[in-house]
Amino acid sequence: MLARKSIIPEEFGLPGLASRLPRKPVFRDRVNKARFIAKNGSCNLAHKNIREQGRFLQDVFTTLVDLKWRFTLVIFTTTFVSSWLLFAMSWWLVAFAHGDLDPDRSNGTHCVTEVKSFTSAFLFSIEVQVTIGFGTRMITEQCPTAITVLIMQNIAGLIISAVMLGCIFMKTAQSNRRAETLIFSRHAVIAVRNNRLCFMIRIGDLRKSMIIGATVRLQVVRKTTTPEGEVIPIHQIDIQTESAVASNSLFLLAPLIICHIIDKNSPLYDLSAMELQCSDLEVIVILEGVVETTGITTQARTSYVSEEIQWGHRFVPIVTEEEGVYSVDYSKFGNTVKVATPRCSARELDEKPSILIQTLQKSELSHQNSLRKRNSMRRNNSMRKGAGSSGNLRRNNSGLVMPKVQFFTPSDGSQTLNAVT
Repeated sequence: MLARKSIIPEEFGLPGLASRLPRKPVFRDRVNKARFIAKNGSCNLAHKNIREQGRFLQDVFTTLVDLKWRFTLVIFTTTFVSSWLLFAMSWWLVAFAHGDLDPDRSNGTHCVTEVKSFTSAFLFSIEVQVTIGFGTRMITEQCPTAITVLIMQNIAGLIISAVMLGCIFMKTAQSNRRAETLIFSRHAVIAVRNNRLCFMIRIGDLRKSMIIGATVRLQVVRKTTTPEGEVIPIHQIDIQTESAVASNSLFLLAPLIICHIIDKNSPLYDLSAMELQCSDLEVIVILEGVVETTGITTQARTSYVSEEIQWGHRFVPIVTEEEGVYSVDYSKFGNTVKVATPRCSARELDEKPSILIQTLQKSELSHQNSLRKRNSMRRNNSMRKGAGSSGNLRRNNSGLVMPKVQFFTPSDGSQTLNAVT
């Protein structure tokens, strides 16, 4: 049985009407992806399936410095104890070959005096390597083999001490320790500066010792596809900053705002406020310089994903002059304030400059209206206070009315009551 045709034409039905309605652009929610650089500066990268592991052993010193502290301390202790045991065995063999361990031998010159067991040989090995002499055990000139072992242990002990102590020193003086006092603002902002749309961050140094020759580099990392169809998962694009254009280094005496002008050469040129929130880009900030006190080059890193970029905000000032001294309030280091900023992209702003003018005019009008409302509220409050004070005066004046006083006056031998007000 055939289905009965509807009385209402198809073009006037709900599907037909919905198809003819203008559709707004739909932006997909941003898929949560891993960060390339964490907020603390560590690289979020895992190396897998490395077949040539022997390359790490060719650079032993760097491998030891890169290890964690617990592994470094274990290797440090194991190396010294192993060398002491190895040369203790050598001293025991020298004494055994010379007959010093024979209990029946009372006369004759020993290679090493008071070495009668492996324990005493181990103690003598420690004394030789760490140059501690207790006076009871000593080497004699009658045994050339013992002199040779003494020279070998001294050379080996010096090499082990130099490598291990150097490793410990480099781990304690690593450049990333100095980077802990180089701070970045938790959020980046995009606002209008000098009539141009700008991407801005704030950096600072908590120590009084300066970073010499400090430079800042910004990179945008995003997944791109070439016209040939090649997928580049980590495409790094360098972007210029105002400081890089003006000079080669920063004078990081006080917290600075690093500004990137979003122009035609910027990867942020075509992104509006809504498109930025849906994008998967990541802005990496790298601060490099030489530590003034140690002369070691240090590097601090951080990154900002789209959720950490605030559109239409500006950093609040934190440097003030107090009694002839410039003071920095680090409690407001990452604080921002909303400012009038067009929500369109920098490309649209360049094509239609009137958008910026209209936005600034609306902001000025809203600011004036808020000032009027604030002044009217203050006026009303002052009037209410004045009305309340006048009512209080009336009540106080009513309380000042003189009460009636009654007294007696004698007249004609009788008493009459007179009232005086």
